[in-house]
Amino acid sequence: MVAQHSRTVFLIDMQSFFTSIEKVENSSLDDQPVVVAGDPKIRSGVILAACPLAKKWGVQTAEALWEAESKCPYLVVVKPRMQLYLDVSVSIAASLESFTDEVEPYSIDEIFVEMTNILPGLGRTAEEAAEMIITKIYRETGVVARVGIGPNKVMAKMACDHFSKKQPGGVFHLHENNLQEKLWPLSVGSMFGVGMRMARHFQDMGIRTIGQLARANLTDLRKRWGVNGELLFRTAHGRDESPVTIDTHIRRKAIGHHMTLPRDYRSWDEIKVVLLELSEEVARRVRANHYLGTTVTVSARGHDFFDRPSGFHRQVKLYDFTNDGNVIYETVKKLFLTHWNRDPVRSLGVSLDGLTTDEERQLSLFYPERDREMLNHTVDDLKNKYGSAAVLRASSLTAGGQALLRAQKLGGHYK
Repeated sequence: MVAQHSRTVFLIDMQSFFTSIEKVENSSLDDQPVVVAGDPKIRSGVILAACPLAKKWGVQTAEALWEAESKCPYLVVVKPRMQLYLDVSVSIAASLESFTDEVEPYSIDEIFVEMTNILPGLGRTAEEAAEMIITKIYRETGVVARVGIGPNKVMAKMACDHFSKKQPGGVFHLHENNLQEKLWPLSVGSMFGVGMRMARHFQDMGIRTIGQLARANLTDLRKRWGVNGELLFRTAHGRDESPVTIDTHIRRKAIGHHMTLPRDYRSWDEIKVVLLELSEEVARRVRANHYLGTTVTVSARGHDFFDRPSGFHRQVKLYDFTNDGNVIYETVKKLFLTHWNRDPVRSLGVSLDGLTTDEERQLSLFYPERDREMLNHTVDDLKNKYGSAAVLRASSLTAGGQALLRAQKLGGHYK
């Protein structure tokens, strides 16, 4: 029997990620069967990604380029641009972090998002929220996403891998009520965490399906494979208590916030309002995660990023650790004014890097900060209790301000 859960977790998977980005970059590839492959002279031409049109010809990821070309004579081969793909992946994760810190990049094209505390305020079902996120990602990047929904990370992952990718809308919800019907008939080798060797071991034991593994004797599994045997038994039952957190894989190194503006901002008077809002939002999230940081980064770009790139990405190291929005903003302001060439700005970003725990910090005799810290935490408490619009700077009410509008939205969409 599957334990009852109250969580809702999304696994967001970007369809044919590398080739999707290449088609966004070059619209002439839209109707072409495209693959991204390594240099044949160096990597034997292994297929790293294939678009849906190429897959219709039978082209598969990880096969040799010559095999793919023998299947599809019209194949368009593009060399990989990993930094570009990584940049887009980071931007998608940052976009999702605009409404929750519980975002965990699982791979370059997969992201876990903890939705448990988001859905009540959103006023939508999990499926509706998934559709909203798919639309958001497509509008911002041109990449099509699929979403697996589950009561934990394992269930969300298997929902996406086995079902979401086959649904017309790209969304599937795997839960305790449909687990036995949908998941248990599948081959045990298709279960998350089971490799080819383990699948052969299970088959030697007469275990062919996930359901048969779920009904197997746990004592026998423990005796043969120890902790891993029990872990796979729990996975077959859809049990997983692991949290959605970036610290699952790496220690968090930075917290940032990025915003796409509703129009081109041309004047410093408008731009500085948004930079102040971003600085304070980054500081709030840094404090919420109990961090301090030493490196401030600001980025800006114009509206025509792909055809006529413009903008910059600059950072500077502070003399001391901070999680104060005013300190971050003053640094951001100097950086921005130094590097801005007066081109119109359509998106802005601010981040604080070099993070460390706030449990220990060096006291300064010349810069007493205790009162300021108490004020910051008081404002945080008010926003947490009454909403992000409970306390605003007067500048946010001017034409350039976005904080009041953002307070009406969740993940860039109206509630």
